[in-house]
Amino acid sequence: MAPQDHRITLLGKPGCHLCDDARAVVERVAADLSVPWEERDITASPEDQAEYWEMIPVVLIDGVQHDYWRVNENRLREALQR
Repeated sequence: MAPQDHRITLLGKPGCHLCDDARAVVERVAADLSVPWEERDITASPEDQAEYWEMIPVVLIDGVQHDYWRVNENRLREALQR
């Protein structure tokens, strides 16, 4: 599967400094590998809040949890290139 065939989702909330750090990593990796990505505010969804509140930021690849709290750039790149 080519990197651009994946989709990254960043789950976070406003005012979260770790989310800001994660966003920078996701933006950089997504741009370098031409991978589409989206950001979702967990405060807009009771289900997301219940599942992810203690772990944000959370990065999903194709809807599957990949990382939380801190996003490792190299690990994200490797996962997208598989």
